[in-house]
Amino acid sequence: MRSSSNWYWCMLSIGASLCALGVLAAEEPTPLPRPLPAMQHPADNAATPEKVALGKALFFEPRLSRTDKVSCASCHDPAKGFSNGERVAIGVEGKQGTRSAPSLFNVGYYRSLFWDGRARTLEEQALLPIQDAKEMGMNLDALVRKLNGIDDYRRRFQTVFGGEATAARIGQALAAFERTIVSRDTPFDRYLQGNQQALKPAALRGLKLFYGQARCFVCHQGPNFTDDEFHNIGIFDDGRLEAGREAVTGKRADRGKFKTPTLREIGQTAPYMHNGRFKTLAEVVQHYNFGGVTDEANDSRDEKLSVLYLNEDQVNDLVAFLAEGLTTPAGK
Repeated sequence: MRSSSNWYWCMLSIGASLCALGVLAAEEPTPLPRPLPAMQHPADNAATPEKVALGKALFFEPRLSRTDKVSCASCHDPAKGFSNGERVAIGVEGKQGTRSAPSLFNVGYYRSLFWDGRARTLEEQALLPIQDAKEMGMNLDALVRKLNGIDDYRRRFQTVFGGEATAARIGQALAAFERTIVSRDTPFDRYLQGNQQALKPAALRGLKLFYGQARCFVCHQGPNFTDDEFHNIGIFDDGRLEAGREAVTGKRADRGKFKTPTLREIGQTAPYMHNGRFKTLAEVVQHYNFGGVTDEANDSRDEKLSVLYLNEDQVNDLVAFLAEGLTTPAGK
């Protein structure tokens, strides 16, 4: 990538110095977001402790897959930030998907799901990986018969829904559990609540960059750090620009656009981007530092991208804010 070029780093250092001298105008920092609001459950799928417990059991249940070996947690492992630590999702019989497994933290706040936004609700989303040939490879009718043939699940569906398992009820239970996967007690949250010591000096400098010169807030907005929109940020897949959002809308202008993910718990969810292209947060920040320019020509990058003129120390400070400020410390 060009971001590794000494010439580029030289130009960025010069630009950063000009910014510091006021020669290049820097935007005024935007106000910090309000605290994250309470999770809202839809009226047609109200949460109960029994429903959430059933959804959790199903989430970790490998019998939801055709091979009885792959569960939702196989790609959304709590120990890995509810992702899988791999470039792409790995499904039945070791089949590789084409996109990374997105973290499920705060997924209940999204307006649409998947990298291309093809699902509008968690209830809809929950059933699609089960049926996908590269993920869990399970026919829903067969799954319903399987679960109704297991005494424990038959009893639990009766308790929660007043009847046997159905595909819709499976989706509702999974969605109810997934809405409980919430990140809202990071050092940044404690800082918002008035704890001035919650952020270490480097992370505090990174926060100011996030809402200032680095302009991360333009797309990573609000308390969930996402605008819930889709952007072409210059990331290619094996030398080509993947369809992305275009596959859903049919619009050529949406080619290469992918959903803005939350940045919450991002320190746990490497590798990054829709195809797992970057192994570290430093690589991610450098990509944006150079305005999304890579070795591949991409003239349709989002107009919001621009060279940031961050020097190496600033890059490190921004990484500190992301990795420390927006990530819950281990054991919390």
